[in-house]
Amino acid sequence: MIENLNGIHETVNYKDGANIRLYENDEFEEYPKHWHTCIEIIMPTAGPYRMTIDGIPYDLKVGDIIVICPGALHHLMACPGERLIFQAELVAPLPLKSIEMFLSLIYPAVLITPENSPAIYQDIHKRMLDIHREYKLAPPLYEAEIYAMVLEMIVRIRRDRSDLQRQIASRDSKQEEYIVKFTRICDYIAEHCCEDLTLEGVAEMTGFSKFHFTRLFKQFTNVSFYKFLNQKRIDHAASLLINPEVSVTEAALSAGYSSLSSFIRMFKIMKGCTPTEYRAMYNL
Repeated sequence: MIENLNGIHETVNYKDGANIRLYENDEFEEYPKHWHTCIEIIMPTAGPYRMTIDGIPYDLKVGDIIVICPGALHHLMACPGERLIFQAELVAPLPLKSIEMFLSLIYPAVLITPENSPAIYQDIHKRMLDIHREYKLAPPLYEAEIYAMVLEMIVRIRRDRSDLQRQIASRDSKQEEYIVKFTRICDYIAEHCCEDLTLEGVAEMTGFSKFHFTRLFKQFTNVSFYKFLNQKRIDHAASLLINPEVSVTEAALSAGYSSLSSFIRMFKIMKGCTPTEYRAMYNL
């Protein structure tokens, strides 16, 4: 299935110059740790499927659906069976701030099953089958139709997560206040990630102590404050490195890193390669 692998970076061969690709995969093959710039949605249709994403193990049964974020390192195990594997570029053709925030909040992945998402599972499952059908038939404007369905899936997943948060909040008025605050603070960090943000400073903006803020932020985003911040900074730097006129040092400084060695170390942690290796992947 992986056709172009440079180190651990996969370049996806999209269909007919479009920005989408769907595999009816039945290969009993292990796919080594890799990452790509597209979103990936996997649904087993016969037999289970096992994988790790950013070191987190996932065991999918038939019908389960997992959404893997762009940039997440994932390793797919050799498993007998069949599965649909759908890939699509999102941020570049659809530069919507809400999509970037959605990806930040579910990073590295979100698993949709009948058990953990009963309110939306049937709809998400149907969308995957509709995407499969549309892709195979390829009628006029099929790419636009598929993107529309992917956006619908994103909306349903995000609103379902918000509904769950509100259900928790309904039991505690303080929880509702926290949800509003942390939604706003995540927006703020995304917009100001390249500035000199500190845990203490951002915590003070919310009115919480550093320790209380740390706990609540991890509960809300599933990652620590500094991992969230560094994800945003490295993504910003990566977008600059595609431009051959921007040096690695300039990208580091623009992303908020005063130390080049710290930037290179963090880039390798987040992307699995150095900034120079990342640039070479684009043949720049």
